[in-house]
Amino acid sequence: AVAFPKKIATEQQSLMLVKRLLAVAVSCITYLRGIFPESAYRTRYMDDVCVKILREDKNSPGSTQLVKWVLGCYDALEKRYLREIILAVYTQPEDPQTVTECYHFKFKYTYNGPLLDFGSKEKNPDSTISCADTKKASVLLIRKIYILMQNLSPLASDVFLAMKLLYYDEVTPPDYQPPGFKEAKYDKMMFREEPMYLNVGEVPTPFHMLKLKISTEKQRMESHEDILRQGETAEPLQVCGVSREEPEEERQDMSEGPVLDNKVEDKNGVNISETAEENSTREEEAGGIHTPPVSNPQVDHLTQKTSELFVSESRTRSGKTFRSCIV
Repeated sequence: AVAFPKKIATEQQSLMLVKRLLAVAVSCITYLRGIFPESAYRTRYMDDVCVKILREDKNSPGSTQLVKWVLGCYDALEKRYLREIILAVYTQPEDPQTVTECYHFKFKYTYNGPLLDFGSKEKNPDSTISCADTKKASVLLIRKIYILMQNLSPLASDVFLAMKLLYYDEVTPPDYQPPGFKEAKYDKMMFREEPMYLNVGEVPTPFHMLKLKISTEKQRMESHEDILRQGETAEPLQVCGVSREEPEEERQDMSEGPVLDNKVEDKNGVNISETAEENSTREEEAGGIHTPPVSNPQVDHLTQKTSELFVSESRTRSGKTFRSCIV
């Protein structure tokens, strides 16, 4: 189990928490959308919150690649270069610009000591962010991700993933890129149908701010305000239905302490940079993970364990019917 820190007194403690939250969020999204098979995840507990964490899996090359992407993001986070991560889902490999869903992770940093709660309208100089506030916001963010993923329309049988990174130009060297990323070929992403944008939540620490937004086709998400309110009032969250006695394995995942500081080298990384004109922020990308349909033996158990979140019991973790397939 991984406990929330009892205090966040240093930037390193804050950075560790932000890394873990990023790993948890990416893992929850891909797990609940059924993008990778069950074997690509490991069970972890953040205090009383049970989550699935994506890890390298020899039977799922796509999950291994996504883990490397996230570890590359850690490098940019450590250097305070990273402004935004865009995780995109698309269905046509020849047209990666046309996406079905996008997940936007935005980051802010402080350079001169602890950060005040800039999410609050009242700028009280004495109101620093408490660790309890950070924990509450973290659990709420995970809960909202879970509920939203269960209420999005099913993905296509075959989907692809791409990841784009945006940087703070004023501090990022022009030749910098994290391991596993290369020059972005496209400046924009677009939706085939009318999109809608959801502010899922934000987690403040004294040194960082992590915000998550989701963009998807409007027809794929209805009554989203009611759904998000469920996340604020639901009982304690159980994201996966497996026991604490699940055996440990040797494969690495994104949330463990040693992995957070590892530098993963991707031999396919290309050292090229690009300037995106509209947002004046350098943009790099990694893309092309193919995720065929997967089979999940724990779907029924999952929905039973999470019925208190008002999610339909007829849904699987991705909202679609699975077909058996070797990835």
